[in-house]
Amino acid sequence: MPAKSKSARKKKGATRTRASSAPHNWSERDVKGVRILQVPALAKFPWLVHGFSTRAGGASELDGSKVLSLGFTEWDQRESVLENRRRFQTALHANEMALAPLKQFHSDVIHVFEGVPGEASRGDGSATNRPGLLLGVQTADCVPILLVDPKNRAVAAVHAGWRGTLARIAVKAVGRMQMRFDSKAADIVAAIGPAIGGCCYDVGTEVAAEFLSQFADAPDFFDEFRTGDEPNPIQWLNRMPPGHQPPPKNVLLDLRNANRAQLRGIGLKDKNIFVSSLCTACRPDLFFSYRKQSAMSGRQMSVIGIRE
Repeated sequence: MPAKSKSARKKKGATRTRASSAPHNWSERDVKGVRILQVPALAKFPWLVHGFSTRAGGASELDGSKVLSLGFTEWDQRESVLENRRRFQTALHANEMALAPLKQFHSDVIHVFEGVPGEASRGDGSATNRPGLLLGVQTADCVPILLVDPKNRAVAAVHAGWRGTLARIAVKAVGRMQMRFDSKAADIVAAIGPAIGGCCYDVGTEVAAEFLSQFADAPDFFDEFRTGDEPNPIQWLNRMPPGHQPPPKNVLLDLRNANRAQLRGIGLKDKNIFVSSLCTACRPDLFFSYRKQSAMSGRQMSVIGIRE
C-alpha cells in the first residue's frame, strides 16, 4: 500500500501552532479556525488552562463575516455568543470546566471563588485555587491580565482599563492571592494580553494628572507627559485674551506599561512578566476594538483555570 501523503495523514481540524501574529515569547494556535494566543511559559504546566481569544473562528455575524465575539452585545444573538464560548473552550480543551465571567464596570473589585458562582458577579477581577473553574475577563481595548502562582496552584484574571489601572487592580489581585493562597509575588507569573497600545490610546490631560497624583513614574506611561497646567510659551499666537489658555491636546497612554510597572513594583520578576505587543486598534483583522468600532465592537475573552 502506498504511503499516505503528509496532507492526507494530517487530521482534519488538528491544532496548528502559528507564529505570524504572536509577539516574542507568545504563541498562536489555530483549532478549527479558532485562533488563540498563549504564553509558552504558562502552557508548559499540564494542570493549567489559559488563552487569549481573537476574532477568528466564530458563529457571530458582523459586517458580513463570521467572528468569535465572546461577550453579550446588542448587535449579537445570545445563541451565537454561547456557541462562540463553546468553541473557545473546545479549542482550549476545557469543555468540562465551568466558565465564570464577570459583570465588569471598570472597578477594582476582585472576587475569590470557592466554587462555581450561581451567576456572574459584578467586578473586574477574580481569583481561585479550585480546579474545574475557568476565570474569564472580556476586553475590547482594555488590558487583560492573567496571574498564576505555580507553587500553590492559584490563578487570577483581571480586566484593567485606565480606571482599574489607576486603582491598582492588578496589584490588588496579587494581594488577594497572597492573603488567600499564601502566594508570593516573586513566584507569580503574569501574562498581559493584547490591548490598545500606547500608539493609539489617547486620553485627556486630566487623566495624566490623575496618574501623576498616584504614581511617581507616571510620566513613563505617556508619550509626552502633560497635565494641562503647563504654561503656553506662545500664548499670544492664539489671539485669545490673557488668561484664556487653549485646551491642551490629548496624550497617549500605554496601559500595558503602567500595569507592568505596578507588578514589578510589588515584587514580580521581570522574567515572569510576559507582555503582548499587539495593539487591538492597529489589528482590526485580529481583534475587536471599541475605540475603532464603537457599539459594533465584539469582545475578546481571556481565561485561566486549573484542571481537575
